[in-house]
Amino acid sequence: MMLSMCTIFLQAQTLKTPSPSPLQVIKQDFALSFIEISYSRPDMKGRQIFGKLVPFGEMWRTGANKATRVSFGEDVKVGGNAIKAGDYALYTIPNKDEWEVILNKGVNNGGTAGYKKEEDVVRFKVKPMSIHESVRTFTIQIENVSSSACEIHIMWDKTAISIPVLADIDSKIMTQIDDALNKDNKPYFQSANYYYENGKDLKQALTWVNKSIEANPDAFWMLHLKAKIQAKSGDKFGATESAKKSIELAKKANNNDYVRLNEDLIAGLK
Repeated sequence: MMLSMCTIFLQAQTLKTPSPSPLQVIKQDFALSFIEISYSRPDMKGRQIFGKLVPFGEMWRTGANKATRVSFGEDVKVGGNAIKAGDYALYTIPNKDEWEVILNKGVNNGGTAGYKKEEDVVRFKVKPMSIHESVRTFTIQIENVSSSACEIHIMWDKTAISIPVLADIDSKIMTQIDDALNKDNKPYFQSANYYYENGKDLKQALTWVNKSIEANPDAFWMLHLKAKIQAKSGDKFGATESAKKSIELAKKANNNDYVRLNEDLIAGLK
């Protein structure tokens, strides 16, 4: 009898069931590094969320279980505030008309347990937004990602907030370009593309893309970039000729994507 009871006890100890608030880890390549967020996702389960389950005016771990962790792979600005690369606990204080967002050093805190105000790195306020469709499971997403800006969206029920994140990559990349162009293997194409994409000196971009084409005369993608630079500079004739040459080379390489890209570019010049 004793042995039988021990067996049942051991079986109960090893029983695995789904977590009521499952962990999610999201990682997004951003700027020159990444943003990673680790958080637990509670379900509404028919409950009233903000103002009830999550009281207004009280600190919230912004999820369930342990404190939500946000990791930045490089120095950024969050809500307009300078934040060093590293790991942070994300807390919020929801209110009906305004939320306070807190980044804190207590990344190993169990929710709000262990929170210390002196470990706050920054506090700032954002306005909540009403959304049409109810989000049943608490959700954090990284949205509207560009080369140097994105937004962290926090959503539950019919309420959402957006936290802007900015990275100063331009000065870093310009330094990289200057350094790389003083070496033997010069990244002319990448430098020209960066200048084109970020509204810099188009004459310099054209010089660099021409140098890249000289070294790679069959590179249809380089000719397509040249056509885009010429179009942006107002040289419609030159852009058309470059695009036509890119189409010719892309067809030889059986790359229909670049054929279409060049055809669209030419059509847009008319």
